[in-house]
Amino acid sequence: MRRHAWSSDERRWRLAALIGIGLAALALVVTVLNVPEQNRGSTAGTTPDGDKVHGTPAVPPGAPAPEVGFGFTHTQYSADDGDDAAVGRAKRLLADQRRPLPQIQHLMGWGAGNPEPVKGRYDFEAMDQRIDFIRATKGAPVVTLCCAPDWMKGGEPGSDNTDWSQESLETAPRPEHFDDFAALAATVAKRYPDVRHFLVWNEFKGFWNTPEKRWDYEGYTEFYNLVYKALKEVDKDIKVGGPYLVMDSVHPRQTENASDVKGPWGRLDKPSVEAFDYWNKHKAGADFVVVDGATYTVDDELHPDEFGATDKFTAVGRWVRERTGGLPLWWAEYYVELGDSEDNRDDWSEPRRVAVHASGLMAMARGGATSGFYWNPQKRGEKCAGCLWSATQLPDGGRELPMLRTLARFSAAFPPGTRYEKVSVAGDASNVRVLADDETVLVVNTQDREISAEVDGERFAMAAYEVKWLTR
Repeated sequence: MRRHAWSSDERRWRLAALIGIGLAALALVVTVLNVPEQNRGSTAGTTPDGDKVHGTPAVPPGAPAPEVGFGFTHTQYSADDGDDAAVGRAKRLLADQRRPLPQIQHLMGWGAGNPEPVKGRYDFEAMDQRIDFIRATKGAPVVTLCCAPDWMKGGEPGSDNTDWSQESLETAPRPEHFDDFAALAATVAKRYPDVRHFLVWNEFKGFWNTPEKRWDYEGYTEFYNLVYKALKEVDKDIKVGGPYLVMDSVHPRQTENASDVKGPWGRLDKPSVEAFDYWNKHKAGADFVVVDGATYTVDDELHPDEFGATDKFTAVGRWVRERTGGLPLWWAEYYVELGDSEDNRDDWSEPRRVAVHASGLMAMARGGATSGFYWNPQKRGEKCAGCLWSATQLPDGGRELPMLRTLARFSAAFPPGTRYEKVSVAGDASNVRVLADDETVLVVNTQDREISAEVDGERFAMAAYEVKWLTR
């Protein structure tokens, strides 16, 4: 669906989100109830339509509860490189957040070089730089264990010969090298002892069973289990998550290859459901569960619209948590803008982009997610729709952009363990999305026009696509 090429024209950014706050003609009361991440029983509230909703999260007794929260992923270009003053400015910007943002760095690609160009010979220079940057900004470092050195995939050894093409980067290790990759994962864990959270692989890359037209979930699960065990041998307290599976969806009316997980946003495709269920049944263990997805269908359609489509992530979140017994849920990537082959990020204004993104964050929390990671589409140039900061390659770069402002505030206001509370909404109730705890209310205008809203007893006007924060 989305392919992460390690190139200057790196794969498109998309957002995703889901949410739902019920509709009402005059007034609306939404209850979103959550249980903190510690070992407590699950408490469920209900939406006006009677569906159960989860907060972040209810964890089964004895299960670990990684507390990371909402953050972002470093891509090929990030703030660790560029003009010295701009890099320093970006570091201070991130370090000074009220709640530092957790940050993901991949093992190979997306800013990191080949970590083991020849078996037993390591090169972590680029990854060291990224991890050091995360440390300097006080963020919790998270590592995605993808992708694999060429020699594990049948390619030619040697850093000078590394094939950085998209096809090569998305090739999985051969089964005879699964143990070698697990050993590499253990080496990474020993090198960065402050990294406590590892994601195993990325989007089932290379694990597709072509003859049977389905995911090779047996191969991925075997691979995952070896990596899981290797990491636990380094330190039993390391947190490991998978399967990092793309939860694709199809048109709401489509039945071929479609599952029973459905809504106005579409239907979850059957291969995704089958792959997840196999991994969940045969995994050696998991400290949290990882998924990935977009609100649009595989045909690049948003149903019923960009805000309504976000309900997909609520539905998927509930479905996943029911099957895993309430394990902490992470969205490793989430997107809401159409994923066609053209770079159309400029098609949306920044206020619209931020509004849909904010609604997406709310929706993920409503579906029970503890963490969600924004795929930062950073570029070197002046224009960068949806970026978190201005490019540090520019002398005046490293400055906060609207998307970072929203992400950082959401992360600080609604960390893992937040207990969401009732919110009363009147006025243009059908045109707003709301999330609240005992201190903060987040309100989003879903319309491209000014509206009047009354939330939690306070009446106010909202500009087109405005994101508003209220204090209770």
